[in-house]
Amino acid sequence: MRTHFGTFARHPTKSPMRTIVLLACLAATASAQGRQGDYVAKNFRFTTGETLPEIKIHYTTVGTPRQDARGVTRNAVMILHGTGGTGRGTFLGRGWAGELYGPGQALDTTKFFIVLPDNLGHGESSKPSDGLKAKFPKYTYDDMVKLQYQLLTEGLGVNHMRLVMGTSMGCMHSWAWLYTYPDFMDGSVPLACAPTPIVGRNRMIRTAIMDALRNDPHYANGDYTGPLEGMKAAQGFLWVMGAAPLNNHRQAPTRPVADSMMRATVARGTASTDPNNMIWYFDASRDYDPSKFLDQIKAPLLHINSADDFVNPPELGNVAPYVAKLKHAKFVLIPISEQTRGHGTHSLPAVWGNHFREFLNGLPER
Repeated sequence: MRTHFGTFARHPTKSPMRTIVLLACLAATASAQGRQGDYVAKNFRFTTGETLPEIKIHYTTVGTPRQDARGVTRNAVMILHGTGGTGRGTFLGRGWAGELYGPGQALDTTKFFIVLPDNLGHGESSKPSDGLKAKFPKYTYDDMVKLQYQLLTEGLGVNHMRLVMGTSMGCMHSWAWLYTYPDFMDGSVPLACAPTPIVGRNRMIRTAIMDALRNDPHYANGDYTGPLEGMKAAQGFLWVMGAAPLNNHRQAPTRPVADSMMRATVARGTASTDPNNMIWYFDASRDYDPSKFLDQIKAPLLHINSADDFVNPPELGNVAPYVAKLKHAKFVLIPISEQTRGHGTHSLPAVWGNHFREFLNGLPER
């Protein structure tokens, strides 16, 4: 199963009980394909001061919004994907939807209204490769969150969220939501990030990815016409960000297998990724820093990381001290196991779903 920042193996189904569970997951996934649409924001001003007359955000919704007697939306849940991903591609597969959206599950879609945007610069939303190339505004996470808010309020008529949650980049967006729109949600579940600036090894790898593309002799200041050799190096760095040593060792127990898997991964990513899009969405994290705004956060929070996350290694200690400063906030560090997949553990609710369900069941309305 392909995820952002890496690949992890499918789990085989061998027993009758696992077959029954698989069929239930497939049924939940099939019923959760949702409705797609586009929201177009007019005369959007970016944090850089740049403007576009129109900017499109593609989205998928599953379920039906419900309002209380005062007209407050009570069951909306927005789930935000990671760097390079899409809403549908990340959150409608059986590994996610099959664990969360089915009858009686934590985000049962007969009860919740699920909103899955393709965020700015990604998927079917506006992005450099649509035609502007390097003239596309250099957006930031703040711009992305602002457009998510406009999608909800102006595009979908949602005036309150039960929950905002996200993985990787979406994890960071979830933190930005907490201080940008502190009264708009009941709670937040960020998965696989830290509430601190992107520095150190994390920033170094991002810089290496962007430089591999910009320094390609055929990049032409973003006006390239064909594939770039630099994309191969960029995809290699990207794979490293999602590496999970235990799983990688099982998947590639010999040198030929390791070489073959790595080259195949790089080839797939090179064929499917636009260089400008990649530069823009990695550069968007440049001013991210929730640690400056902790005093503005009001909503309860459950932050989940995994101990084998190469992008957010626990030895940095850059999550727990900040979560401890907040009221009604909890940090869960998932220990390394045969079930974890490094950074990609964020997309495995089978691993962390018990913590999520407990948090959601105990979350008061605000």
